[in-house]
Amino acid sequence: VRVVESGGGLVQSGGSLRLSCVTSGFPLDLYAIKWFRQAPGKQHEGIACLDNTDMSTYYPEFGRGRFTISRDHAANTNTVHLKMINLNTEDTAVSRCTAQTVDFLPGGCAVRAAEFEFWGQGTQVTVSS
Repeated sequence: VRVVESGGGLVQSGGSLRLSCVTSGFPLDLYAIKWFRQAPGKQHEGIACLDNTDMSTYYPEFGRGRFTISRDHAANTNTVHLKMINLNTEDTAVSRCTAQTVDFLPGGCAVRAAEFEFWGQGTQVTVSS
């Protein structure tokens, strides 16, 4: 099982980034993909989730209207993207892609980080003022 992120970088406040999560080794159609971020000294914070069984999405209040998670439907890519717009300095963090079988998430996408089994190494998002 592999979950590999890419797309992080340095942007100015108000800018945008598109993160990508490439998965392999498991049937993505049966999994939820959730992005968490962790700023220095803080706990993991969920920022977007996609349930691939019904394509429903979940965003925390601070992400609604700014973050969009989507499945790349090109053949054989097994990739989920996270588009982030209107970024601000509070969005600076390491963003990590996680995966878990939807059947193991009775609480759905809103559940905490500990419920997700597979994690990528993360990609740094830095927003300058």
